[in-house]
Amino acid sequence: MPGLQEDDATKEEKLKAALWYSIGQMIDSAALTQDLNATPHFIGGLIENAAQDLEAFAKHADRKTINTKDVVLLGRRNEGLKELLQDHAKTVQKQNSAGSK
Repeated sequence: MPGLQEDDATKEEKLKAALWYSIGQMIDSAALTQDLNATPHFIGGLIENAAQDLEAFAKHADRKTINTKDVVLLGRRNEGLKELLQDHAKTVQKQNSAGSK
């Protein structure tokens, strides 16, 4: 169904744009507080590397969908980031559990 494929492609592009914007905002905010400059090229490279790693983690676990475990694994080399991601994942999990009741 060609129309469905176009709709999926449009959704994917919108998701990518939203992700780029959100991550860019977070990086800009962190850069300002630390008096650093993050170029769009840096942000793009960061997003691309993270996306490739997340896809590889999910594939390694024989999944097609990226989940919170993959995101936490992304921060494995930075203890502070790993703890932050774990805490946030627990918060989201609690919110999802409370919302499904």
